[in-house]
Amino acid sequence: MKMMNERVHQVGRRIGQLVLALGSTLAVQAALAGQAVNDLPGGPAVNQLNLHPPVTKIATEQMWLHNFMLIICVAIFLAVFGVMFYSIWKHRKSKGAVAANFHESVAVEIAWTVVPFVIVILMALPATKVVVAMKDTTNADLTIKATGYQWKWGYDYLKGEGEGINFLATLDTAQRVASDSGKPEQVDNYLLKVDNPLVVPVNKKVRIITTANDVIHAWMVPAFGVKQDAIPGFVRDTWFKAEQIGDFYGQCAELCGKEHAYMPIHVKVVSAEDYAAWVDGKKKEMAAKADDPSKVWELAALVARGEKVYAANCAACHKPDGKGAGPIKALDGSPVVLSDDKLKQVGVLLNGQNNGAMPAWKQLSDTEIAAVITYTKNSWSNKTGQVVQPAEVAAARK
Repeated sequence: MKMMNERVHQVGRRIGQLVLALGSTLAVQAALAGQAVNDLPGGPAVNQLNLHPPVTKIATEQMWLHNFMLIICVAIFLAVFGVMFYSIWKHRKSKGAVAANFHESVAVEIAWTVVPFVIVILMALPATKVVVAMKDTTNADLTIKATGYQWKWGYDYLKGEGEGINFLATLDTAQRVASDSGKPEQVDNYLLKVDNPLVVPVNKKVRIITTANDVIHAWMVPAFGVKQDAIPGFVRDTWFKAEQIGDFYGQCAELCGKEHAYMPIHVKVVSAEDYAAWVDGKKKEMAAKADDPSKVWELAALVARGEKVYAANCAACHKPDGKGAGPIKALDGSPVVLSDDKLKQVGVLLNGQNNGAMPAWKQLSDTEIAAVITYTKNSWSNKTGQVVQPAEVAAARK
């Protein structure tokens, strides 16, 4: 009787634990439901199972090809396993079935050679058509070079309307800070928002040339049906022709280091009129930012400029307070930053160090590099009073 009572108590405790666990699970689900994000137009959807809704003909053909192949594979699966299970059931021992004894069959040999060959041809023909179309980058209306950096994208408009425009696209600083906090806000475009999206006109063929400055990256926008590796020292290309106006999102699709998750792609497709206006505004903005490397700057002006450059490019790793984190060295109190030999820090920014752990920043202008170095030399506890002029950076590049 005593053992039975103990058994009953154990069962009761287990039921109580299950009820508590179920209650906790429901509470968590209710909390998550209250904070649920929505589908992101042009980006990922909640509980997405299928491919992205296509906005280019190539992406549409890829989706058709995917469904076509899936149907063929399901049909083969059902046919093969249907015959197998029927044979097992029909010729089971309990019904007195006796296994046939034969050496070979010419008909069977021909059938299992011809049928797979026909299936492969049926699959290869449409697949080849799509692959060939994906590689046809001729007659592009616009050519843009996408360069992968650890960890951002650089865009250079090489041909077509907008030629000469170039900029960097970096993950929005607020989203990076939210991610680092461990308690990010529930937003639809989490880790997909950038400071400078790539802007292209609708219904125009855009050729994308990919390369990389450090390690292998990959430029991928699922809604366009585009994924192309960006390899250091090599030039690859792909293309798309967006048929809808809107915002479309992707990510670097090649594991490129610890910041891989913070390297989004945002393409803004606009009308021809809006694109022309954007090009005009961007060129005026670039002209306004164009700096004379021979200009001599005052300390305060360089520090103010350098603070913006640091926030956009350096704060993600070195932290806004310059303390660094983990393997990332602190700039506050750094011997290189405090050194009287200003060229040491200039060399680090131009050439990188530690086998790419600190990437090179040659894509920044002479003035931007001079400003950010001056900022680090005169911020936090670093009060060196030193000023690095753009001319010194320009001389170090040679």
